Amino acid sequence: MTTLLSIRIDPKIKAEASKTLGAMGLDTSSAVKLFLNQVIIDQELPFKPSRRSPKEIRAEWDKEVAEVLRSGRRYKGAKALMRTLDKVR
Repeated sequence: MTTLLSIRIDPKIKAEASKTLGAMGLDTSSAVKLFLNQVIIDQELPFKPSRRSPKEIRAEWDKEVAEVLRSGRRYKGAKALMRTLDKVR
């Protein structure tokens, strides 16, 4: 047996979320079910709420990635990376 959950949301947010979820093979209803089940499992939100905008978060991420690419070690493939990781263990 199921029950109906009705929420009010900005149409633009609903459309963008539906498009994103669709690209992941999910419909909105399934995504909400996943979210609520994860809340039950974790007994908390499955993410850390932030006051930062998605653009700010993305800019920070891009900055960190750029720094790693500038200063980090590069590998020609997964096997080379795994050999290095095996040495560290």
